Amino acid sequence: MNTVPFDRGEAAVQLIAHRGCSGLETENTCAAFVAAGSRSYFGVETDVHVTADGRFIIHHDDTALRTAGQPLRLEETHSNLLRSLPLYDIPLANATGQCLTRTDLRMPFLAEYIRICKRYEKTCVLELKNAMTPAAIAGIVQDIRAEGWLPRTVFISFYHENLVELRRLLANQQLQFLTGDTPDEALLQKLLPWGLDLDIAYPSLTREGVALMHANGIKVNCWTVDDPADAARLARWGVDFITTNILEG
Repeated sequence: MNTVPFDRGEAAVQLIAHRGCSGLETENTCAAFVAAGSRSYFGVETDVHVTADGRFIIHHDDTALRTAGQPLRLEETHSNLLRSLPLYDIPLANATGQCLTRTDLRMPFLAEYIRICKRYEKTCVLELKNAMTPAAIAGIVQDIRAEGWLPRTVFISFYHENLVELRRLLANQQLQFLTGDTPDEALLQKLLPWGLDLDIAYPSLTREGVALMHANGIKVNCWTVDDPADAARLARWGVDFITTNILEG
């Protein structure tokens, strides 16, 4: 098993490992983060939730059903119970249909993810997964600051209010608004007043949309690109970042 190469040509695009190197290791686990850290990725993307006891835990879905076979809602469950769940070997399940658990795969806490990124000198690309209270957002910021990695963290979210609160706390932090909307003038009005960059579903992008964002000083990240031909085209268009499960180049 290995990553899939693509030809970026002369483009300066930087690659972000989606949920860690999730094409090779179970997404959003320490194994996936180490796999990304030991490769050439610029950044490592992941998702953070707030548990019922106020801990910050790493996981994509709102429940543990797909990853651990348990229909527990993360925001309604104590972190000790979530941490006790062995996770499926998802790449194996995708390849063979066998949903086997691995006792070494657990949901990490936020600090564990940050420490791995710091050890491998990777930029953290952290998605605030659901709408969060100002207190929770401040707590996440404090945990990252305590690890000394805030300057190397990019926050992303579909929830505009999360990013507005982050901007209130962090005047110069890199923030990206997640969307599948068309990159047009209406989208600009969500980005410009708050100094937000764009993290967009790549099928929504056009060359003209990339140019419009860049003309307004907005960086463009796009997700989730796993086809080398798509990645090469986006690189030619001049996107700043490509978020991918498996590509490397």
